[in-house]
Amino acid sequence: MISANLQEIPYVIDKQNQRNMGSTIAELIFIPSPDIGHFVSAVEMAKLLVNRDQRLSITILVIRHPGASAGPVVTPIDRISFVQLPQESPSVMEPKSPFAIFTKFIPSHCKHVTNVVADMINQPRSVPIAGFVIDMFCACMIDVANEFNIPTYLFFTSGAAALGFKFHVQTLSDDMNKDVFELSTSDTEISVPTYVNPLPTKHFWNLVRSREGVEFVLSSARKFRGIKAIMVNTVFELETYAMEALSADKTIPRVYPVGPVLNLNGKPFEDDILRWLDNQPPSSVVFLCFGSMGSFVESQVKEIARGLEQSGYRFLWSLRRPPPDKKPPVPGEYEDPSVVLPEGFLERTREIGKVIGWAPQVAALAHDAVGGFVSHCGWNSVLESLWFGVPLAAWPMYAEQQMNAFEMVVDLGLAVEIKLDYKNNIFNRKDTTNATSNVTAKEIENGIRRVMEDKEVRTKVKETSAKSRSAVAEGGSSYASVSSLIEDFIKNVN
Repeated sequence: MISANLQEIPYVIDKQNQRNMGSTIAELIFIPSPDIGHFVSAVEMAKLLVNRDQRLSITILVIRHPGASAGPVVTPIDRISFVQLPQESPSVMEPKSPFAIFTKFIPSHCKHVTNVVADMINQPRSVPIAGFVIDMFCACMIDVANEFNIPTYLFFTSGAAALGFKFHVQTLSDDMNKDVFELSTSDTEISVPTYVNPLPTKHFWNLVRSREGVEFVLSSARKFRGIKAIMVNTVFELETYAMEALSADKTIPRVYPVGPVLNLNGKPFEDDILRWLDNQPPSSVVFLCFGSMGSFVESQVKEIARGLEQSGYRFLWSLRRPPPDKKPPVPGEYEDPSVVLPEGFLERTREIGKVIGWAPQVAALAHDAVGGFVSHCGWNSVLESLWFGVPLAAWPMYAEQQMNAFEMVVDLGLAVEIKLDYKNNIFNRKDTTNATSNVTAKEIENGIRRVMEDKEVRTKVKETSAKSRSAVAEGGSSYASVSSLIEDFIKNVN
């Protein structure tokens, strides 16, 4: 029974009493995917909502990543509770495929969500549930919400252009009878309503580079057309073209631009790294960081090192060790990074550079010494870079990052290119069909020089930083979107 599962997390029951005594009149159920980036974004969105309106409370249902022994560590937050769903057996992931987590693992939790929601509704003096807020990879949860006649909202953790791409894939298949898989493996370009310029197929989201992935995208896009509304982590002034295209398509639910939704209270630097940054001139350091799953083979590491050295710029480089075969695609740390670097590199660059392991990205981008950012172009990283006004050199690796990079470099002129069509197949390391050769030291050097020296890009990024900050302030576009969204939630229970 579900009550036995809830007993493992007693503060959920405690929170029910708190809701009865407070001013809460509407409850939201958040269901993020188990990816840590999506989970953190969902928590930040939940915090934004409850901080803006005392009438809301939120329960976040936590799906543990396959094989994880425990869920994410969370700090108690007023009017937000966390329910860790029962862990599914790893056998649910069979047969193994890069998409099994979306097609097998997450759907296997629908029964647990049904039980939790039923238990919440049956609690004495329960607060009405105003809506499910689901992740882009949790479309299966729409069926659960429909069982309870509860409206569903999508929290899309990437940008408005990428959201439009997902819907356009469905249009291509269902309305235009196109084979999206064949299209994704061709060498051409197509017009997508949310992109200013035609999008080269080599930049397509990796989800549509297999027939299984295409089917997943199509099925979720069809479901998303029937939900109540979509929250997208973007700024209207940043993606005006994409937002207007989405609004013009009346088959797409209303889209609320609510971003940037960021966790700006991350971990600080270790003292020695902070001291090193404090001793560098303003905007003189290029920061290299490739996300929670970003790592390179030794030959590529050496090319990066040569490119850095040849550029002559000061640098802070987050260098991670690739995971072993048959292990989750999460990089580790080098005990001695010199084993993969060119001989003598650390000694020759001792005065101008620092090679570190994992880096607190927000702390780096916020530091006055950092003047450029070589990034994989994950959407959170793009928004953080723009928030702090740090120009970005695009080196996408997987997921929708190639599309993000294309939008930033080609459509918006807010980044420079290192290599827009680079592929790092971290989710299926035995499959090398989408792998590309190493990015050369010269390409890296040129990208670093451009990101540090292009005054036009730097000026546009600074202007976008100001717009991002204004958007979330009272009277701003994202502030107004959140206000409208909250009123929509409240109407659902009145």
